[in-house]
Amino acid sequence: METDESDLPEVGAPARRALTGAGHTRLERLADVTEAELLALHGVGPKAVGILREALSRRGLSFRGA
Repeated sequence: METDESDLPEVGAPARRALTGAGHTRLERLADVTEAELLALHGVGPKAVGILREALSRRGLSFRGA
């Protein structure tokens, strides 16, 4: 059963606020968005996207279109 509790890896506070504000609280759900969509969020930069990409990869997932 999925909960709303975040399982995102450690990213900077601005990125975390942007992600949760956009409803991205579960790592698996990031497989439904593109890197460009995340980079368009104020506070999410290349470093945060790289951390998220690595975390997805460890679970056998990737961003949409990757």
